[in-house]
Parts: sequence; C-alpha cells; structure tokens
Amino acid sequence: MVYEAGEALRFDELSIRIGLRGVINVMRELGMLTLKRKPPKPSAILRSTSWVRASSSGIARMLVRLGDVVSRGDVLAYVGDAGGDGEEGIVAPFDGVVIGRSNLPLVYEGEAVFHIGRTRQAGLLEEHLDELQDNEKFSLPELVEEPEIV
Repeated sequence: MVYEAGEALRFDELSIRIGLRGVINVMRELGMLTLKRKPPKPSAILRSTSWVRASSSGIARMLVRLGDVVSRGDVLAYVGDAGGDGEEGIVAPFDGVVIGRSNLPLVYEGEAVFHIGRTRQAGLLEEHLDELQDNEKFSLPELVEEPEIV
C-alpha cells in the first residue's frame, strides 16, 4: 500500500493524520487489528484518477483547492500569457475531487496541473471533507491493542 499526500519536503499534520487513520482502518478490515466497538464511517471510494493537463503555457490563476469537489465542465484554473492577450481555462473533464494540484504559477503546455479522483459518492466524500475542515472533530482512531510486530 502506498499513501501519497502533502507536499515534498514538508510535514503536513492533517495529511499525516488522514494517512494514519486510513492505514489503521485497512488493517482492521484485513483482520490485522481488532475492531473497535462502533464501526467506522463508510469510506468514499475513488474509482480511478486522472491528471488534467494545461493546453497552453502561461501564468496559472488557480480557482480550486485540494479537496474541492468538482463537476464536469467546471473551470479549475485560467492560464494567461504574460502579455495579457487572453486566458484559456483548464476544465474538469469529469466529476470528482481534486486530490493533487500544482502550486507553481507558471505552467507549460502538456504539464500536469490537477489530479482528480473519480467517485460516485460525492455526498459521502463531501461529508468526510467537511469533517476534515473541522480539525476538532477529526481525531485519530483509537487502537484497542498494540499491533503485534512480526
């Protein structure tokens, strides 16, 4: 299992907490840890992911953030040239959630700018994302016992 989150060379506490929660939930599902008393909330499943690429080079003006739920046709960013001759939109090709995004203001034609995960569970996903926004409600899962080291 590989978990990727946050930004290179940075510690992002929320991303670490999300990853830890996910790994513990998977270990419980596989029977590696005992289940806690109340079952965890159902998880939203991303069916697949895809990168959305810039169709032209220029300066990007980002409109969506990580975790934003987007619909097909939504403008994710505008890319304009330095001369100010116009802007071209980067558009979401399908419904999903933004799970990755370039933070650099300069983009080049063909460069991956947004990573979007497809899901049919947008409502459930929005509930989880709302919970994550409220750090007080987001707690780490409790371990009933220490996992056995093998």
